[in-house]
Amino acid sequence: MFDPMLIGAEPQKVQMTLFTDAFVIRGSIRTRQNRLTDILNEAEEQFLILEDAVVDEYGSRDIAMKTEFAQVNLGAVLFAVAASAVEPRPDLRTPKIQEQAMISIPPFRITGRIHLMPERDLHEALSELTGRFIPVTDATYWSDSIGEARATAPMVAFNHEGAQILAPHRAVDPWAGLDRSGESQAPAEAPGGETGSTGGGESGWIGGETR
Repeated sequence: MFDPMLIGAEPQKVQMTLFTDAFVIRGSIRTRQNRLTDILNEAEEQFLILEDAVVDEYGSRDIAMKTEFAQVNLGAVLFAVAASAVEPRPDLRTPKIQEQAMISIPPFRITGRIHLMPERDLHEALSELTGRFIPVTDATYWSDSIGEARATAPMVAFNHEGAQILAPHRAVDPWAGLDRSGESQAPAEAPGGETGSTGGGESGWIGGETR
């Protein structure tokens, strides 16, 4: 949607990094928009022109290429990273709830907070999450398959069409509740060679039956 507040506003340079499935492109763009998602979703063309761009290819041993301008096809962009998150204006702010999520957009994975409409169950809220590029705040992104280490950013905007999985996410410790000390305690031997409780209580397993 066109924002009348931008009429007459001077273009500014916004630093960003664009990730495709083969390249990382770092540079700046001249825009009247403030937020990363607005820059991507309201682009007048199907591409962005980055200035003072540095183009690096995954797995390449060549030196990264630097160019004064680079046209990047938005359809090829998996996600974009902003140097800083910009808060929306109060008059445009829509109350939303935050949900921790995991996004699979091969060869990358992204975890962070997506922002959903309130007063809806999660299924309905996810079905209403639309837009070409969707923001993720407090984001972590990485790729094991191409050797890209984990990195964090205040905001990432991912290509909704390119994402294969978008799911609520909870970090789980697989060792939670397990004794990793390496020490095992043998059950106490009850009279008659049977095992029983060592707690001295009346409840325990004796010969497969409870007493």
